[in-house]
Amino acid sequence: MPKRTVSICPECKRLLPALVFEEDGKVMMEKECPEHGKFKDVVWSDVEFYLNVKDWFFGDGRGFSNPQVTSPGACPLSCGICSLHTSNTALANIDLTNRCNLKCPICFANAAVTGYLYEPSYEQVVEMMRMLRERKPVPVACVQFSGGEPTIHPDFLRILEAAKGMGFSAIQMATNGIKLADLEFAQKAREAGLHSLYLQFDGLDDDVYIKTRGRRLLETKLKVIENARKTGMKVVLVPTVVNTVNDDRLGEMVRFAIENVDVISGISFQPVAFTGRIEREKRAKLRFTLPDLAKRIEEQTGFIRAKDWVPLCAATPISRVMAAIAGREVTMYSCHPLCSLSTYLFVDDEGNAVQVSDFIDLKGLLTEMDRLADKIANSRFNFKLLSGIRALNVLRKYFKKEKAPKGLTFRRFLATIDELIGNKYDRDPNEVGKHSYKTIMIGGMHFMDAYNYDVERVRRCVIHYAAPDGKMYPFCAYNSGPVFREVIERKFSVPYRGE
Repeated sequence: MPKRTVSICPECKRLLPALVFEEDGKVMMEKECPEHGKFKDVVWSDVEFYLNVKDWFFGDGRGFSNPQVTSPGACPLSCGICSLHTSNTALANIDLTNRCNLKCPICFANAAVTGYLYEPSYEQVVEMMRMLRERKPVPVACVQFSGGEPTIHPDFLRILEAAKGMGFSAIQMATNGIKLADLEFAQKAREAGLHSLYLQFDGLDDDVYIKTRGRRLLETKLKVIENARKTGMKVVLVPTVVNTVNDDRLGEMVRFAIENVDVISGISFQPVAFTGRIEREKRAKLRFTLPDLAKRIEEQTGFIRAKDWVPLCAATPISRVMAAIAGREVTMYSCHPLCSLSTYLFVDDEGNAVQVSDFIDLKGLLTEMDRLADKIANSRFNFKLLSGIRALNVLRKYFKKEKAPKGLTFRRFLATIDELIGNKYDRDPNEVGKHSYKTIMIGGMHFMDAYNYDVERVRRCVIHYAAPDGKMYPFCAYNSGPVFREVIERKFSVPYRGE
């Protein structure tokens, strides 16, 4: 640092040159619009953390061999997915509706507020899923239905059945959970093909739900988790975090997740992203970045060390080795290192949790895996068995048996990795987990807003939206920046007449 990038004006959305630099131990972004003046905001609250995270980036992916826009202009104004994009799709979102069965005081995007109804037909959704499965060189494997509230789409169960029939290996849903509090409905959704829930979860106190959702919902959330347990679905808790509002409640949510590790597979904290015009002083007060998240959780749990959180792109070497051994492309998690941070906990039968970094030298392992991927890819001969043995030996080299949690042998560790990265959703529920170890992911995704927007992140995005116009859009181009969501929803909506 300092470094130059491209951002946008929060007022008029024109592209602007931006400077990223250090100030008072923080990473800042500054830009100037000729019409609307200067803007300055925090990108990353800890410069040392920032520099460490950048070291976990193992290079760009290869993007798409069949991009939807082949002669793009400036990024990100030429989306759908274009030839400038460097990553393939780790997760595809499909919004089923902008209707909702809640009236949250903090929400401005549902049909009742906007005055228009966006609700693609069953046929349109199927076409979107078909487009996802036709992506090359890697068909999209993981789809998430979102909204609004996706469960109130009239063809919700049929859509799940269609996704299952089209070969998606992971089918999940972002939901408030209200309909899934009904065990019969939860069972029908599971039978139709639903694997996991991204459950809106604001905390363990009804006071917070009254503030954020306008009603008491804790009992409903707990019922949803219990129904997921009964029906064999997994749950990821999804809290939105706002500085000075609920950042003191993170540790208790982590402890709750550990206590329910049999059904809760992770927590995906989402630091607030701002919409509309917000004064700098208010942004500074409410802004919460991923280093803040990691540090708060360390403070509130006493054992989950912030320094051992790594970005999602750190998994790239594992994917590269898998691709080299298989002789074909696989999904690469080659997003920008500032997009996410996470750590994995291994939980024993007594509920004691250990960070994976306690017994695995992650940096050493992933660096050597990256070199191994190069060797296999550049070899004249690809002996799959020999390459697999080499990868196995690398894993064994960095597994510290004496520091592993109780009962975690190297063989059981391998079974756990296989279960985490493989498609195990349709196996006999009595078999899943029999030979592996209980794990839980604690992490955060920090989606951009107009104040901290960086085109370098958009080009590497691995979370995409499918739209009825037949195109895909990076998450932070669909929901922020040029906000293609507004264009798509207006084009494919009708006036909302109420329920």
